[in-house]
Amino acid sequence: MANNNVILRFSDVSFDYGHDKQVLDEASFSVHAGSRITLMGQNGAGKSSLFKMIMGELQPKEGSINRTPNDISVAIAHQVMPKDMNGLTVREFFATAFKETKYNLDKLIAEVLEVVHLTVDLEKKISDLSGGQQARLLLAHALIQNPDILLLDEPTNNLDQQGIEHLTGFLMMYEKTCIVISHDADFLNAFSDGVLYLDVFTHKIEQYQGNYYDVVEQIEERIKRENLQNARMQMQIKEKRSQAEVFAHKGGKLRAVAKRMRESAEEAEESIVSVRQEDKVIREFTIPAQEFDIHFNGKVAEFTSVTALKNGKPETKDIAVTLRKNTHLLIAGPNGIGKSTLLEQIASGKGEGFKLEKDVKLGYYKQDFSNFDYNQTAYDCLLEVMQIKDEHTLRSTAAGFLLTGKLLANKIEALSEGQKGLLAFCRLLLMKPGLLILDEPTNHINFRHLPIIAKALDEYQGAMIMVSHVPDFVSQIRIDEVIDLDA
Repeated sequence: MANNNVILRFSDVSFDYGHDKQVLDEASFSVHAGSRITLMGQNGAGKSSLFKMIMGELQPKEGSINRTPNDISVAIAHQVMPKDMNGLTVREFFATAFKETKYNLDKLIAEVLEVVHLTVDLEKKISDLSGGQQARLLLAHALIQNPDILLLDEPTNNLDQQGIEHLTGFLMMYEKTCIVISHDADFLNAFSDGVLYLDVFTHKIEQYQGNYYDVVEQIEERIKRENLQNARMQMQIKEKRSQAEVFAHKGGKLRAVAKRMRESAEEAEESIVSVRQEDKVIREFTIPAQEFDIHFNGKVAEFTSVTALKNGKPETKDIAVTLRKNTHLLIAGPNGIGKSTLLEQIASGKGEGFKLEKDVKLGYYKQDFSNFDYNQTAYDCLLEVMQIKDEHTLRSTAAGFLLTGKLLANKIEALSEGQKGLLAFCRLLLMKPGLLILDEPTNHINFRHLPIIAKALDEYQGAMIMVSHVPDFVSQIRIDEVIDLDA
């Protein structure tokens, strides 16, 4: 439970990455010790940058950031595993959490792995673990530091339902200060007692009390009030200007009355408030399916066997599943069983027990975006998959995914994780694949976009293979076949 002691305070903090990349503009807020806070904001608003400021990795251009007391510790569970960690063993990864050598490291690791509900060989390489296992390790890496302020950046990404439930229960009992970035509404509502909202339009921080759904309702009510107030002011302005015109034409002393009427209208204009703008939402879209020649018989691919990891050992079973055009397949199973590995093998053409028909164009949404060239600009990433290179089509399509001209000129490494996700969907649209492979397509995506994405996938008329741990999202998409690796 939160107490009255303020552990973190931002006072008139301004920060930017240059003239066109403002993040904060004289933003102020405070966090009380023991509180569980949700950090909200549109993809690309700067939430991860705010976390870096709390960590001390970024310094404000103006204003001050105060931690009380000054020696409090802060740890972060990143949303994706840093690339320089992939070559480390699990034990070596945990050792990086401490400045000094911990001689009881294995004991500390065992305790924290129990907390995150994970069993893993300490000699195993990080790169050999599934996305869900890495997500739990990232959380454990932060927890093992026993920080005064725990920062969680999209902690439910890649977690199965059991993992999300376990994390939710842990956070509900957590006694220290925790600030969470997440787009999972139900997860946030279970434990949040306050919200910090980073407004992408004003670059201010709005602070709210209550759980997640309370805050969403408060924001909606505020927008209604502001619109109503402005409507009344506009009516008054119109009336006063109309009266001023009448009196002005009558001349004499009535001109003074007209002047007062005009001044009164100007005062009313100053009373008009800036209505809080809601997060932008992507436009509805359709992913066109690949067009085949007249000899195409409808068959896109087939499975003859699949391999799953059970108790750390691979088990292969024979199956007979044919993917035809307009067939949607869901790959199911818990974290660590090999779902992402299976999709990666299919995408690379190296998977045994799977055959892709000749000339089928494959589109791959990879959960960690490692199939992107991070040194490439977003514009070039889209242009290279277009059969007909049309700049107008590219830019108008990208705009529908909130990828403006400035963002398109950036290298992919400079985009937020959410923007990379939107870039991936935009790329798939322009690619027109015959087989769509989706590995956790809700990761990093603002929840407001998810119904639009689900509708596009539901209506996709090519063959589709999907992995997702979000039941509500999956329920909105037509699924024709299921391969359960745990069966």
